[in-house]
Amino acid sequence: MAAMAELPWIEKYRPERLSGVVGQKDITSRLQAYVKNGSMPNLLFSGQAGIGKTSASVALAKEFFGESFNQNFLELNASDDRGIGVVRETIKNFARTLAFDSGFKIIFLDESDALTMDAQQALRRTMEKYARTCRFILSCNFSSKIIEPVQSRCVVFRFKPLTSKDVEEKISDVCKKEKIEIEKGAMEAIVYVCEGDMRKAINVLQASASVGKKITEKMIYEVSSRARPEEVKLMVKTALAGKFLEARNLLDKLMYEYGMSGEDVIMQLHREMINMDEKELSGKIKIELIDTIGEYNFRIVEGANERIQLEALLAQFLKYAK
Repeated sequence: MAAMAELPWIEKYRPERLSGVVGQKDITSRLQAYVKNGSMPNLLFSGQAGIGKTSASVALAKEFFGESFNQNFLELNASDDRGIGVVRETIKNFARTLAFDSGFKIIFLDESDALTMDAQQALRRTMEKYARTCRFILSCNFSSKIIEPVQSRCVVFRFKPLTSKDVEEKISDVCKKEKIEIEKGAMEAIVYVCEGDMRKAINVLQASASVGKKITEKMIYEVSSRARPEEVKLMVKTALAGKFLEARNLLDKLMYEYGMSGEDVIMQLHREMINMDEKELSGKIKIELIDTIGEYNFRIVEGANERIQLEALLAQFLKYAK
């Protein structure tokens, strides 16, 4: 019989308790108070991906239910089934039955901002009807996409992006447990690449660790299909110096060596231009170029040829050549 496959690291190191959720101490302390009191309202968790919304939801349910967690907790992803059917059937069938060895059940609806308006209206009615037997935790990236009647029935928690320190501490802990050596430059690269997304940081680390037990900066950028910040800045400076063909060659390197898509290049270009100081790029020119980057990003998203659009964008930089 084949050996059981090891869990992905994002699941292997998912916290079992609220105290293990990284970077959200204010929120977890309030959730722990609910556990202590033995009751909770409906909750709405809002924030960017990979900052602990799902981990906090699962850890909260495990602290409430203990061994009866599997019988009393239902996790659904609204992006899998966005229609009214999932509310009328799956959610309602689970909510209408009494909890096992507890006062209520918990339904965790991930990516709930993907639900259609009709589905959200049906959810509102379900939340009212089964208030005695069931509590809801809704998770979303944008709370503005949740209708007001649903929001008003929830206590809203806004999760903040993780700091560099939070990411470094968690990555260091995982490296220690997996017996991995990580260079300082590689740690900085993970922080740069993940942009506060812990899920992405751990996935990049695991992908790099599959190559070798010593993680280098180069491995991180190659695995994540990102260029070093200096390489993107060099392309910008070369274009601003009026050297279009040289800047184009640097663009080739980004796209072919790192496997970056046109949108990846645009996003990283925008990020590096924002970070350039006044000595490198004056504020007035920066504003005009960011406006131009926005226009070319829109063209690529709408389906224009990304290679032609990126070269045209570099050509726009030459207007400000010194």
